[in-house]
Amino acid sequence: MGLGVGIVGLPNVGKSTTFNALTKAQNAQAENYPFCTIEPNKAIVPVPDKRLIELAKIVNPDKIQYSTIDFVDIAGLVRGASKGEGLGNQFLSNIREVEVILHMVRCFEDGNIIHVEGDVNPLRDIEIIETELIYADIAQLEKKIDRLKKQAKTDKKAATQLEIAESLAKHLDDLLPVSTFDNRDNEDFIALDKEMRFLSNKQIIYGANVDEDSLSDGNQYVDIVKEHASQVGADVVILCAKIEEELIGMDEEEAKEMLSELGADESGLEKIIHIAFDKLGLQSYFTAGKVEVRAWTIRKNTKAPQAAAVIHNDFEKGFIKAEVISYEDFVTLGGEAKCKEAGKLRLEGKEYVVQDGDIMHFRFNV
Repeated sequence: MGLGVGIVGLPNVGKSTTFNALTKAQNAQAENYPFCTIEPNKAIVPVPDKRLIELAKIVNPDKIQYSTIDFVDIAGLVRGASKGEGLGNQFLSNIREVEVILHMVRCFEDGNIIHVEGDVNPLRDIEIIETELIYADIAQLEKKIDRLKKQAKTDKKAATQLEIAESLAKHLDDLLPVSTFDNRDNEDFIALDKEMRFLSNKQIIYGANVDEDSLSDGNQYVDIVKEHASQVGADVVILCAKIEEELIGMDEEEAKEMLSELGADESGLEKIIHIAFDKLGLQSYFTAGKVEVRAWTIRKNTKAPQAAAVIHNDFEKGFIKAEVISYEDFVTLGGEAKCKEAGKLRLEGKEYVVQDGDIMHFRFNV
């Protein structure tokens, strides 16, 4: 769907190790030196959904297909990245293409792993990255303002956009992110953000990367990250990237046992995927048949014809009705036939807003 999550952070905080675990493949180098990730690594990651397993128990399909989410592993930024330090603006432009940022923060001590700033200090590390994003937004906005000043002489629309752009520039000059700008509901701002894709206006998930001993209860570094996140309205997920990577080679039972020993019912990465899916404004509806049980990804508040188009454009063009069964009814009653008998299969029209977990079949005519 053209939506994605960018993994950012200083060098050697666990970004590439996390990416390896996310993709269940060692296709991102994880070396103990800065800038080992030269090109951004992209991967399509399945969204874990236990509901599909329950549907499959009833339908017994040939295969199960999950919703997916795109992750991009972006090279470690450093102080001065917005001015070209390290690998500079090349990677800031990669961040601009994603919708959500997973900001990995080092929350562990290890003398064998070099910290680019010399010591472990989560708040300083967060501020370095987020200040660089603000500086990059300032540089981009200055160029836009120069263009708007020329256009405003003859274009009233440009003049009103110039006003909001200059107001935003003053806000950024105080090193405040776009996400805290007061006039974000303003139409001119919305148009400006759509064009500029401001880095400091993206939703953030903080990944607090800890050692194994701190996984269940966190540590003083995690507390610092949580305090900062509470101030900016962001989510925090505690994970141990090394353990997440170990889970890759395990079968389902082994992984479940290891997570249980660590006091968790799902891995940190599963939590990240679920939070990111939600922050992207996405949800799933299901189709359930002998060939496959499948999750289809749609935006929240999508109506039935547009949801049908995710399967095939012809489904939207010739949409007649949608047959809908709620997930709870399907599982409780034991399948489509029993839901029909119990009157739990509904026929919905063009204005029906699809709910997360709906089992759907579309009637159409082309």
